[in-house]
Amino acid sequence: MKQVSNMANTSNGSLATLLILFTISAAINTGAAQFPVQSQNLIADNISVVEGETATISCRVKNNDDSVIQLLNPNRQTIYFRDVRPLKDARFQLVNFSDNELRVSLSNVSLSDEGRYVCQLYSDPPQEAYANITVLVPPGNPIIESREDIVREGNETEITCTSMGSKPAATIRWMKGDKELQGKSKVEATYDRMFTVTSWLRFTVMREDDGVPVVCIVDHPAVKDFQTQKYLEVQYKPEVTIKVGFPQGLIREGENLELTCQAKGKPQPHQVNWVRVDDDVPSHAVITGSDLYIENLNKSYNGTYRCVASNSVGETYADYILYVRDALTTTPKPTTTTTTTISATTSPPDITQDSQAGPEAQRLDHAVIGGVVAVVVFAMLCLLIVLGRYFARHKGTYFTHEAKGADDAADADTAIINAEGGHNNSDEKKEYYI
Repeated sequence: MKQVSNMANTSNGSLATLLILFTISAAINTGAAQFPVQSQNLIADNISVVEGETATISCRVKNNDDSVIQLLNPNRQTIYFRDVRPLKDARFQLVNFSDNELRVSLSNVSLSDEGRYVCQLYSDPPQEAYANITVLVPPGNPIIESREDIVREGNETEITCTSMGSKPAATIRWMKGDKELQGKSKVEATYDRMFTVTSWLRFTVMREDDGVPVVCIVDHPAVKDFQTQKYLEVQYKPEVTIKVGFPQGLIREGENLELTCQAKGKPQPHQVNWVRVDDDVPSHAVITGSDLYIENLNKSYNGTYRCVASNSVGETYADYILYVRDALTTTPKPTTTTTTTISATTSPPDITQDSQAGPEAQRLDHAVIGGVVAVVVFAMLCLLIVLGRYFARHKGTYFTHEAKGADDAADADTAIINAEGGHNNSDEKKEYYI
């Protein structure tokens, strides 16, 4: 009975204390309503806290004159009066109490705790300051989806990113590799004061985008570095290049040619062909896979050789222009044995004899030229002798027939008498023989 009586007395004492506190609070509220609110000496700060974490409310007084401080919830119920907690909510805990501060913590914050908390100072007149608690709800894991998993080069693709269940609404940004892209977003509010944000990104893909990550970044005050990504898979036509195995540099007749066709695409090229533009590939050319081999080149092989590669996306080609030049020629070595140094000299096939013979070769050339000149002079002398004898013979015949009409005389005397000119000029006519 005594225990019950003590419990009753204790209960009555607690109720009496609460009634006194509520009466004082009501009187202060009435006074606050009658006088303008002045927060010159009472300070409180707004608070943002993530759902489930702890918020700390601080009521601070400057130059306090021993006035009483209390903290009220958004429903204006007293949480703490000085260092006493009348409100039966164990989540509120006293952190610090002094003449200049009343600091209270609220653990495991939920959306229902959001609102305006009141710091009251029992001064003359009473003062109030307000601390607004904003509860942040982080979004759930973002969801990224694409319209198609595989995209062909040159086509447009669309990627969607959704962020659900956040407060306030999140903001979505897009990155492709190290480049930021602009998307279009839509915000929807749900029944529980939450928000869902959806963003769409559209762009044309190129072959360089294959394997590049597209990142959806969710910005929210409750979280940092919240993102998800999707790697692009792009199909594209083959990229073809031709590599010359040999020869290196200028190509000449008689040499061999090897070309290799290098083709890269997605998917990999399933067919690689060699053709000759506007003509047939030489009959003895050897094609092995992507390699083309032609031996013993000549100028008839000049032309454009094309490597064609194809896959399911399309086909592309690369050209190689073949131009065969004349083979390198060398001056044959002299066969004379007049100079032993010349016969023993060897030279590379691409160096002329003049650049290797030296002074001895020049002396040999002078001897040959002198011999040729002697032969020509001798031939001219012989020709002059023959022509001289020829003209001499013809001139003698002319003089012996000078006496025209002698054939008609009866005898020699008559012929001499009747000859033109007689013997008057016989001393002046002479015959010359060589």
